[in-house]
Amino acid sequence: MTQVVEASTSTQSIARPSPVRIKKLGHVVIQVRNLERSMRFYTEVLNFRVSDNASAGGVFLTAVGDHHTIGLFPSDGDNAEIPAKGAVRLHHFAMQVGSIDELFEIRAYLKERGVPIVFEGRRALGGHTSVEFLDPDGYHLELYYDMDQIGPDGRSRPRNPGARITSLEAARDNPKSPTW
Repeated sequence: MTQVVEASTSTQSIARPSPVRIKKLGHVVIQVRNLERSMRFYTEVLNFRVSDNASAGGVFLTAVGDHHTIGLFPSDGDNAEIPAKGAVRLHHFAMQVGSIDELFEIRAYLKERGVPIVFEGRRALGGHTSVEFLDPDGYHLELYYDMDQIGPDGRSRPRNPGARITSLEAARDNPKSPTW
């Protein structure tokens, strides 16, 4: 269960302006009751394409060139995160920033503010470097840089992009391969 830690919102505690400069909303990952039905809706009605399948039973969809724009994961079954009875929830949403240097500055700023960071580093699927944290209501947010792009042939990066990296320093010091 995710623990919610309240961050200060008092204007007296703000020592400097926020360094966050969002470039775009990157992707949304949602839990669905029927994965096949949702895949049909997003691919047939909204013209998304399947870009990858996740080992946790979900699927990633793309519409714009990023590795994924929407992630769909089952709301029940062995791999599901079970919400409270009757609850509807968003898994997380992500926003792109301009550089890894911005992520370092943002991480420091979030820590100064007492914002709980739940992940930093590079994800295997999508290959992006990110800082993930909780908002005051416990929603999981992600700021990222350098998402893999779908190639002109419609393919994503091969499924073995390397080990997940769990710090910004390690992501900076171990750049991902520029070739597919």
